[in-house]
Amino acid sequence: MSTNNITSSNSKSAMTGQGRVVILGAGESGVGAAKLAQAKGFEVFVSDYGLIADQYKAALEKLGVPFESEKHTEELILNATEVIKSPGIPPTAPIVKKLAAQGTPVISEIEFAKRYTNAKTICITGSNGKSTTSLLTYHILKNAGLNVGLAGNVGQSFAAQVATEDYEYYVLEISSFMLDDMFQFKADIAVLLNITPDHLDRYDYKLENYAASKMRIVQNQTADDVFIYCADDEESLTAMAITKPLAKTYPFSIVKPVERGAYLEANTLHILTEPNKQLTMSISDLALQGKHNIYNSMASGIVSKVLELRNETIRESMGNFKNIEHRLEHVAKISGIDFINDSKATNVNSTWYALESMTSDVVLIMGGVDKGNDYNMLKDLVKSKVKAIVCLGKDNKRIHDAFEDDVEIIVNTFSAEEAAQIAFHLAKRGDAVLLSPACASFDLFKNYEDRGNQFKAAVREL
Repeated sequence: MSTNNITSSNSKSAMTGQGRVVILGAGESGVGAAKLAQAKGFEVFVSDYGLIADQYKAALEKLGVPFESEKHTEELILNATEVIKSPGIPPTAPIVKKLAAQGTPVISEIEFAKRYTNAKTICITGSNGKSTTSLLTYHILKNAGLNVGLAGNVGQSFAAQVATEDYEYYVLEISSFMLDDMFQFKADIAVLLNITPDHLDRYDYKLENYAASKMRIVQNQTADDVFIYCADDEESLTAMAITKPLAKTYPFSIVKPVERGAYLEANTLHILTEPNKQLTMSISDLALQGKHNIYNSMASGIVSKVLELRNETIRESMGNFKNIEHRLEHVAKISGIDFINDSKATNVNSTWYALESMTSDVVLIMGGVDKGNDYNMLKDLVKSKVKAIVCLGKDNKRIHDAFEDDVEIIVNTFSAEEAAQIAFHLAKRGDAVLLSPACASFDLFKNYEDRGNQFKAAVREL
């Protein structure tokens, strides 16, 4: 067998404690899993079908873990006791199907890491708002003096932190792809923000399959655990009726009062875990503005109250939080035109939230890899707020078809620089240029961060 593209730095990798763990994917989660597996005495091998980034290659070499790139060598993978798979690798990948056929367990990094920590886990999922809510929750807990880590889809690898840190709490942003490979894992506090069509290409284009995946956030929970959910989200309520969570439930709503959870009354936020344990706060004092962010703040607030943090600490943290890069991020004001980077909006619902929060006329930059998007939900907002659409992607036909009757101007572009320049010429003083793609980025960019960074650089060149 050729060992081309296979690297083994030294003999430290020959630890044979408890079997052979193979890790598919050498990104943040894969390298973190390798670090933890090695620390626990497993024989470890890492395989990535793509190119491994230099920083991760260097990390594996430092660990002395053998790895291969740009291939999956079957005889080095199919003999695994257990496989830890990157969330980005679909279950339909040939090597994953072969592992499943022979009965080899395939799990996520989150599932693996949880075995080796007694920390309380606060797990946040949903189609939209996961990163913002996870970061806000982490911000509040850290400010309250809790010994807390941040991991999952955001921050450093959970497994790497379990290997090297001793946190008492973890805030974990959990995607549906991660949940699909989690089986024994249990969240102490589970948060489901919403369920809207996303990644349907991975779920046979059936929303009910995707919703069932999201509801795995409550698997293994008991009556001693906590489940926080949006009472205004119909898809969440439908999925809950099927799954029937066993945990103590705390709903949040902006349209009706709740006895336990969070609700909005006029412009006042009420968060209560018990009738006599209530926090109130004006929504104008929240760092995160916009209707969607009231939901995110409610979810974080309930987590904080469940953990019995002081009201003063929660209020202060919810008022001074800085949102994440690439999520409704103000880039610049040029000639009276606001440029806003919402590159993290990789689905239609995220773009709906972005448009809903706009208070001026918008030149909308959208497009990329369409994941089976239904653009109908955007039509009313596009009619009322969008004066032109600048498509940024290789194939923009479905965007043209969806909005040709609603917007006079739809133009195609193939780079962030071109999109920014054309949007600038189409906008006038008082307008906003909003990059909110509603699509994945992989046709023209490495990822949504790359797309957002290129857009910001292009705006600064105007």
